[in-house]
Amino acid sequence: MRLRAPPGDRDLTARLEFGVVNLDKPPGPSAHQVAGWVRDLAGVDRAAHAGTLDPKVTGCLPIMLGDATRLAPVFLEGRKEYVAVLELHDRRPADLDDVLAEFEGEIYQKPPRKSAVSRRLRTRTIHAIDILETRDRQVLLRIECASGTYVRKLCHDLGLALGTGAHMGHLRRTATDPFDDRDLVTLHDLADALAVAEEGNEGPIREVVAPAERVLGDLPAVTVAPSAAEQVATGAPVYAPGVLNADESDPDALVACYTPDGSAVCLGRRVGDPDADEGLVVDLERVLV
Repeated sequence: MRLRAPPGDRDLTARLEFGVVNLDKPPGPSAHQVAGWVRDLAGVDRAAHAGTLDPKVTGCLPIMLGDATRLAPVFLEGRKEYVAVLELHDRRPADLDDVLAEFEGEIYQKPPRKSAVSRRLRTRTIHAIDILETRDRQVLLRIECASGTYVRKLCHDLGLALGTGAHMGHLRRTATDPFDDRDLVTLHDLADALAVAEEGNEGPIREVVAPAERVLGDLPAVTVAPSAAEQVATGAPVYAPGVLNADESDPDALVACYTPDGSAVCLGRRVGDPDADEGLVVDLERVLV
């Protein structure tokens, strides 16, 4: 059995079969449609997006290719950032800043009727709401929030609290951990890079399609011996004798395991002490080799 090559040594096929594109989603298509287009362009059998965006919403939509689709649970752990236009239905109130501040922290939300999840009351965390600009009855907001927050519903609730009524205008996602809008790739960028790669120039595609390990950048890392990685490939969990090094992490934290050359092996939950002489350390959730 061969383990996957180190991220920097993978050829074009291997990069596309375990890669990620930090896509700038255009307005119009659904996130599912965009993922299908990227799959077909790249010529892989699977592609998955990192968190649904409505058709009209633009911005950061990481697309995982091939075996990288197994990394989708990572995006349930991270934060999201949006820039939204709050459209007030009446004159902008003087207490706007104070009301926005009241929505920072844990809030209750019920998913909208058109959502694909159960419409039961739940909590979500709003880490920050900042005013970027105001004009007449429009307020440009930057919202940093937990995954699964409905920004459209948040804007509606802000309008109720302000006493003016409000709805969400344009919405753009500017970040979904660990990706942001500083290196977004368009569908045209991807198509052009693939075209020149077929002619022998792989430089652009290496700029456009990142190794899938980038998805794991914010997770605590556990480095395992190659022999332990081979056991993981057959479904075995990670035991203490196979651990070479481990970042500090809380019990039950989601962690990423790597070989010493930086190739991802698995996702799992830390259940034991990596410094122990024996015992279970990481219980598997996703095998990546």
